[in-house]
Amino acid sequence: MGISQQSISKMEQNETIDDATLERVAKALGLSSEVIRNFTEEGALNVIANTFNSHENSVSIGYQSTFNFNPIDKWIEAIEENKKLYEALLTAEREKVALLERMLEKKK
Repeated sequence: MGISQQSISKMEQNETIDDATLERVAKALGLSSEVIRNFTEEGALNVIANTFNSHENSVSIGYQSTFNFNPIDKWIEAIEENKKLYEALLTAEREKVALLERMLEKKK
């Protein structure tokens, strides 16, 4: 949305939100503003239950919007990406150590 974490926290603390801001939030989340307006804790619990009990990779929220992904799959993808980044970092560090060792050998 292009706003600071402080602005988001302030928005979260308000009881109401103006329509223009709600539209921006909904767009950023990939939802319709109606889904947010009609949000209930019971509906959220249904989403969670459907996510973990469904054999499909799609979750319906209030019959108004559908996510075509499984949050667990996204989490696993993020873990795999972190592993790749960690390996790349280790490789770079090993190369630095090898270069420093060669430089020290030349000075001897």
